[in-house]
Amino acid sequence: MQNEAGKAIRIYKEGNAFVIKVQGALDIRSLPAFMEQTKKLQDAELLIIDFENMVRLDTAAALYLLRLKHQKNVKFKHLGNRFLQTIELVKNTPPQPLPKPSNCSLLERMGYHFYLKYRFVVALLAFLGELFVKKLTIFLNPKYFRYKEVLFEINQSAIKAIGIVALTSFLVGVVIAYQSAVQLKLYGANIFIVDMLGISILRELAPMITAIVIAGRSGSAYTAEIGAMKITEELDAMRTMGFDPYFYIVIPRIIALSISLPILIFIADIAGVFGGMLIANTQLDISFGLFLERFSSVIDVKHFIIGEIKGPFFAFLIATIAIYRGFMVKDDTQSIGKNTTKSVVESIFAVIVCDALFSVVLTNLGI
Repeated sequence: MQNEAGKAIRIYKEGNAFVIKVQGALDIRSLPAFMEQTKKLQDAELLIIDFENMVRLDTAAALYLLRLKHQKNVKFKHLGNRFLQTIELVKNTPPQPLPKPSNCSLLERMGYHFYLKYRFVVALLAFLGELFVKKLTIFLNPKYFRYKEVLFEINQSAIKAIGIVALTSFLVGVVIAYQSAVQLKLYGANIFIVDMLGISILRELAPMITAIVIAGRSGSAYTAEIGAMKITEELDAMRTMGFDPYFYIVIPRIIALSISLPILIFIADIAGVFGGMLIANTQLDISFGLFLERFSSVIDVKHFIIGEIKGPFFAFLIATIAIYRGFMVKDDTQSIGKNTTKSVVESIFAVIVCDALFSVVLTNLGI
């Protein structure tokens, strides 16, 4: 028979199977004729679709082929790599959201929102699973590790962020010390400002402040960059050319931020303690030498180590959430702003929850 594109679709029987030989283009124009022929063969035990003479396949036809294969016993024959990539692209593309219900009951609206949350969790788990597989691939095959991309992202997320992180931590140290000095003067316990600043900044404030600043600075940038790449179809172009976005975009950013954040936390420790030391000198008459002597004698190194250990955990949460939100961007600029906002809020919330878990666990362990 002849399809709308003027190309023949040959159908013949081969044993217990029916073979459909596609010739020419299988696209949105010729698809109705192809669907009509497959419906006539719905009772066939096995359906073989031969693509040997096919010259073009679009996403509409690829979507129908995937649905057909899901519904009945279908095998693809002579499916070249070019057409296989089109089918894989459609297969890996998440379905479009359902239209928001209107003029419906409370139960229907609740079901709609629960379904959206369910799809969000499924998509997030799929992203994390893919990320784990790609990291395992890099571990087993180091040739996939992109050194230049990692170094570039370290420069973007760490070197260029030193100023804002140091200034923020310095001001936090100044504020904490200034507010504490008023109370410590009343009881003549001036020297204990060293104990309070050392433990609070090294263990809690420096990691937390650094993570929040990086979530707002680098996390939002990751979401916006990947979102823009998705809108301009750069990600699809990379996949078409055989470049996996996970190896070139996702994993380098996560590794770079995991390396950068402990370094920034260390700088924040120095800036925060220095800010507190200035206030202790001006408000409580504690000299720099006395402050540092007390600091080295009463502050255990474990507080510094705990703060540094939090860095990679915070970095993984910030980078993963930011990149995932970048992949969730739709085909409009408003979606970039929406997902960037969600990225920052969700990253900060995840960091606070993670820090709370650290506090509970370490306190119960007596550390």
